[in-house]
Amino acid sequence: MGKYGLIDLEKHFAFYGAYHSNSINILIHMIFVWPIFFTACLILYFTPPLFSLPQVQLSLFGYGVVLFFNVGFFLGLIYALFYICLDPKAGSLAALLCAFCWVASSVVAGWLGFSLAWKEIRHLFGIWILAVNLTGEQSESIHFSYCAMPGAGIKRRIKSVYSIDTNVVLVSQIVCWTGQFIGHGVFEKRAPALLDNLVQAFIMAPFFVLLEALQTSFGYEPYPGFHASVQAKIDADMKEWREKNLKLLS
Repeated sequence: MGKYGLIDLEKHFAFYGAYHSNSINILIHMIFVWPIFFTACLILYFTPPLFSLPQVQLSLFGYGVVLFFNVGFFLGLIYALFYICLDPKAGSLAALLCAFCWVASSVVAGWLGFSLAWKEIRHLFGIWILAVNLTGEQSESIHFSYCAMPGAGIKRRIKSVYSIDTNVVLVSQIVCWTGQFIGHGVFEKRAPALLDNLVQAFIMAPFFVLLEALQTSFGYEPYPGFHASVQAKIDADMKEWREKNLKLLS
């Protein structure tokens, strides 16, 4: 439809489809891709605000939530605008999901208590690492002086919550990525697209699983003939891939 390069939706979706033709692998990606984006927003919530922009304070479900215009916000904004450029209709829905993930991850972070003092998190975590790596009397001295600091109760809580959140994000990312690799290795029997196209794997994947769901559930097409054209490209790509594998085996 006159789109080229990075916003050539037909080309990129066909490339994605060639790596996601198995129904179970497609379902696995539908389940795990957006949680990866959400947990990425969650950990990026603790990055500092950019360009001295003001913060927004909200009250949701009885909790005070602070929205920072930081790396997490601008990353979500870039994703949202890019999806709209790919397809205004489905892209707008994807943009709303990006906004939801940003706000919801901020709510979760606020509920855990991270908004108390993001500037102190790295400092306190560094002290905790130092104390763990020291031994004997030195370690006890560090721990004692740390606890004797004003507001130590709050700082200990931040340290504890930081550990919990890091574990939640880490476990979620590991589970979601592992699930996708299993989908490719066991069901698709083809290496994931990230080995060939990192931009698509990390930026386009959330939009593509949404587009796949809209297409499967409602027969949605960005424009008439889109699905047929994409399927023809997928078939050609998979035929070439199979022929290449046969040559390697022979």
